[in-house]
Amino acid sequence: MKILRHLSVWAIAAMMLISCGGGSDKSDEPLDPEPVKPVEEVDPPISEPIVAPKTRIDDGRHVTAYVTWYGSLIPDPTVVTHINYAFAELYMVDGVYKKFDLSGSKKRFQNIVDLKKTYPNLKICIAFSHVVENSDNRQGGSFSALCKSEENMQKFADDCLQFLQDYNLDGIDLDWEFPGLSWSGAASDVSCDTGNYVKLVKKLREVLGTKYTISYCGYCMDKYPSNGGYIFNDIAAMDPYVDYVNVMTYDLDEAPHHQSALSDTRAYSDCNRALKAYLNAGVSPKKIVLGIPFYGRHSFSTSPTSVSYKKILNMDSKKYRRNKWDATANCPYVETMQGVFFMGYDNPKSIAIKGDWIRQKGLLGLMYWSYDEDDAKGTLRTAVWNAVMTP
Repeated sequence: MKILRHLSVWAIAAMMLISCGGGSDKSDEPLDPEPVKPVEEVDPPISEPIVAPKTRIDDGRHVTAYVTWYGSLIPDPTVVTHINYAFAELYMVDGVYKKFDLSGSKKRFQNIVDLKKTYPNLKICIAFSHVVENSDNRQGGSFSALCKSEENMQKFADDCLQFLQDYNLDGIDLDWEFPGLSWSGAASDVSCDTGNYVKLVKKLREVLGTKYTISYCGYCMDKYPSNGGYIFNDIAAMDPYVDYVNVMTYDLDEAPHHQSALSDTRAYSDCNRALKAYLNAGVSPKKIVLGIPFYGRHSFSTSPTSVSYKKILNMDSKKYRRNKWDATANCPYVETMQGVFFMGYDNPKSIAIKGDWIRQKGLLGLMYWSYDEDDAKGTLRTAVWNAVMTP
């Protein structure tokens, strides 16, 4: 009925226009105006200014970049003091240590090592993973099996010494994530992994002496009782044998919380609580390096799990607001156009705040994962350098 009524009205109107001679010059105009489309919101582009690196302060401060075997960039030695090359992997067969080898291309590793020819003060360490990547390798017990045998540990330590000598490297970094846990398919034994890890770093110190550094990637908390044993690292017991610890103050939570907040009780953990765990265990601030993510963390299980900083800058500006700021967490974040928290990350502002914080606390420096996830301008790596090298 509504349609017929509308038709009759328009018919009468048309007859009136024809009889009056009107409308002949407007015959192409629609009788009904087009509906007005809502304006589509577009997030403005993120354009970080190019900032020159500050002058290096040679008092032992650390700016450490994790450079991966699968990356393509050669790091800029003028904005790092240390490079941790990731990774080397263990070759374990039925619980017996055979050797270790670099993941991926040896050529890439050599290109990184060759930087020392031009920059002799640059420190390069080899980082060991519990993960297996090479096609000729299989999970054979990983660190858990390695640390159960004195013979295994001795041979591994001897191989480390020879490798460091052969390539003129400066130390090793251990990235077992984590004792007592079976992540990435690696074996674990909650009854002894945490204690055996201490035995491993003690053996390495005996073999490597004081010429080479030993560090490890630390969790945000101390060892934790589980199923009659412990998970994570025994911070106090590890401390006498290591030169410093790279605390992974990222991946501390997933959306809708921040992964790398300076201080935020809404998140599972934060930088402040992680630091307290190490200080309470008796670790000197001068042996603590705080971690910075060069990516955003959305989830640990739902795609996308993470997004590199360079891709955050280019996320669909019609779907995401990419440079929101959380004053509580002192971190930026990405949200959907519907206002839903999508991922937390770090930018030059949050890195500068963390730089002020670590200097106030007397920490050794900052490290980040990973070099290749920065943008083409080197925005984050320059921000980390300046945050550490500020007087």
